[in-house]
Amino acid sequence: MDKFVVNIIHRPEMVPEYSATVTGHGKEEDIGDKALLTESLDIFKTQQECAHKNGLKTTIQMTYASLFNEEAVQLAKEHHEKYGDEIALTLLGLPCEQFREKYKTKDFCIWMFSMEDKMAIVDDVFAKFHDIFGFYPESTGSYYMDAELINYIKDKYPSVKCAVATCWEEGPKAYHTCNNSWYTFMDGGPWAPWIPSKQNTHAPAANAAEDSGIVAIPHLSRDLIACYDGNGSNFGTHPQNVLRGMIYDSKTWEFPYLYNLIDQYRYLAKFNNGYAYNMMFVGPGWMNKMGRWEAPYELLLKSYEEGCAYYGQLKKEGKLADMTMAEFADYYRSKKGVDDGNYNEPECALWRDILYGSQKQLFWYTDPYMRVCVNMDQGGAIVDLRPYVAKLNWPVGIGTKHIQDASYPFLIQEKYRAGYFTHYAGEGTVRSAKVCHNGEEVDLCLCRTKAHFSQEGKNRILTLDPVEIEFRDCNVTVQSVITFEEGSSKIRIDRNILSVSDPDAQITINEYMVGCYGTTEYTEDMSSLSLSLTGSNPTTIPYEYKCREACLAGADSASCTLPPIETKVSMECDGRDKCGYIKEGYAFSPMFTIGYTGSLKDKEVFTTWLNLEKAN
Repeated sequence: MDKFVVNIIHRPEMVPEYSATVTGHGKEEDIGDKALLTESLDIFKTQQECAHKNGLKTTIQMTYASLFNEEAVQLAKEHHEKYGDEIALTLLGLPCEQFREKYKTKDFCIWMFSMEDKMAIVDDVFAKFHDIFGFYPESTGSYYMDAELINYIKDKYPSVKCAVATCWEEGPKAYHTCNNSWYTFMDGGPWAPWIPSKQNTHAPAANAAEDSGIVAIPHLSRDLIACYDGNGSNFGTHPQNVLRGMIYDSKTWEFPYLYNLIDQYRYLAKFNNGYAYNMMFVGPGWMNKMGRWEAPYELLLKSYEEGCAYYGQLKKEGKLADMTMAEFADYYRSKKGVDDGNYNEPECALWRDILYGSQKQLFWYTDPYMRVCVNMDQGGAIVDLRPYVAKLNWPVGIGTKHIQDASYPFLIQEKYRAGYFTHYAGEGTVRSAKVCHNGEEVDLCLCRTKAHFSQEGKNRILTLDPVEIEFRDCNVTVQSVITFEEGSSKIRIDRNILSVSDPDAQITINEYMVGCYGTTEYTEDMSSLSLSLTGSNPTTIPYEYKCREACLAGADSASCTLPPIETKVSMECDGRDKCGYIKEGYAFSPMFTIGYTGSLKDKEVFTTWLNLEKAN
């Protein structure tokens, strides 16, 4: 039977982070306000009650501030004994009078501190936890934990086996919808649990040598279309996120979207060998009565009570397993085969739009070598591609080159680099194909379709519904099949010509990838890149923004090497009359293009492979 696992995580956040950062408005900041502390603890008690009365155990992530509160400590001990809750330690909730006095800062995001301060804070918090409870925690977390931080914690506190380690797509989109004030950037990571590598938290480990020693879980399970297209803070299995997005009936206070979202996560078991995961992680700040949120407290409480009740009902029906974070870490390593040395099992999600009820589908794929998004509204084009194969070392925090930006760089990203639909000049990043006949050209990005998932051995296969292309003097029916081979850093794409109304028609195809690199909308310096064709007459173009092109009949490969992200991306081809080509961009459109052209007739297939490698 399929196994659907939930982690429910609570933290007695004595000084809710949002309250601790609210200043001005004619009111002096007071993070020692007694009413605030009392209310926060009361909300934690309410959250715990909501879970327990529905037969659910929780992970209690003690904050630094809560370690100084005797009642919070006693509650954690009692609930551990009575309900089996795990007592864990979070690196969120650092702000309190004791922390401010010691570290002389209002910073509270652990990954943004200097490495020296990270180590000092971790040692301080872990020592305090040990003094209180007599043991070190098995779980920890933050919104994001960089690799250096995880490595330090695992080395010094080996009991830690699980951590909340990233917020899925908490990058520029969320930044803009927070009035450009939320300086946390962490796009490009997995949306479901993974084993982070020692080199980069976002990039899953490919083997035991890369294994950081923990299981990472995301901060919230999010809508894989709504959070990609828009602000991630509104669309997750955090009931207050749903209310924040105003996805509820204002008269009845019903919010079916929350349950649809949970159910779609349950459905992901069909793509992941019978396993699916969900998490709910809500700090007390979201349920306070002091006017922080648009929704009234009664609705905030209702949403949390009914969210827990839904999980509780699923458990009673045998459809859900509630686990603590530490329990889940053990289960995940066993289920995914990591205990037996198999690090390559991918995570897959064929996701449909449940927010707006459109027919849109996205397919998400992640493994130790890549993260990929395929958009069926654009004919099965790849619209997001992150080269995990590089295992890019990307230190974060004060004293590094990336003080706030923890995102894993992209090669393709339609939201930040336009995608197919662009302005009057230039091109956006996308991996697609153009079908051509007698001077007419149709990009498959214009051909909406649907996808069907299957698994054959180690291959995950996405078979798209055929699309019919109408030229002036003939019609062509094309079917695309995209194959991801487990343990490989290649994506195979087959274009099958199912029928041509004129058997003598000459059909040509142009398989292409327009790419770049970066983590935001703003272009990076492309001048260190180089484009190459290999084969009988190899050609290399060093990127100088000169808009140059080259092609090679029968080319073995067309590639681009990107030293800033230590990545090489290439295409290979098996098709009639194949000809590889490369294109250099220019300042107004600073992209690169690699691709192949070829010929097709009725019932023929044109196959390409998109390859990712680490470039040293």
